Amino acid sequence: EDWANNWKKYFKPFTVGEKLVVKPSWENWEETGDRRILEIDPGSSFGTGQHHTTRLCLEQLEALVRPGDRILDLGCGSGILFIAAMLLGAVDATAVDIEENSIRVAKENAMKNHLDPAAYHAEQGDIISDAALRQRLGGPYDIVAANIVADVILAMSPYFAGFLKKGGHLLVSGIIEERQDEVKEALVQRGFQLLRENREGGWVAATYRRP
Repeated sequence: EDWANNWKKYFKPFTVGEKLVVKPSWENWEETGDRRILEIDPGSSFGTGQHHTTRLCLEQLEALVRPGDRILDLGCGSGILFIAAMLLGAVDATAVDIEENSIRVAKENAMKNHLDPAAYHAEQGDIISDAALRQRLGGPYDIVAANIVADVILAMSPYFAGFLKKGGHLLVSGIIEERQDEVKEALVQRGFQLLRENREGGWVAATYRRP
């Protein structure tokens, strides 16, 4: 058996929130309606959307994105979040991941969804250790998304506000329930206001506002 491709049997199209359907390229989606189709092939990159945290993020992203928004996706994995944001009306996306393979997969997925190459930029790097990268990413953005793990979110926490417009939104996930209070405390100490928190399967996604 081809173990590398065996998981594909289990990755079927599924709806998220009110506006999106996530599907792999090898499956068809017959239903029409108003849903935007987000086509994703994860490769070895995390983020098919079925994992609890990705689904929670997509639901919150749907509530946040306004036409014309700029988004920064930190730890972009397969690119699912920034691609979803653009399908929902964002006009500009920047994506960063520490893994070179993730950037390759994210760019491939962006092409599959017919995004304008001039409207998004993806690069490998680590914003925690690379001050030049932080400066290059600039901003300000309307939305910063970080679906990673609690430790990395905590390490990134000094930099989130600098990327965001006043009143902009920070979406964090990849947090196990046991770590949520710790993450919340760190972000609130930096002036962020918790707006929404969703839990599923022991995982948490939360939206904060920069004052």
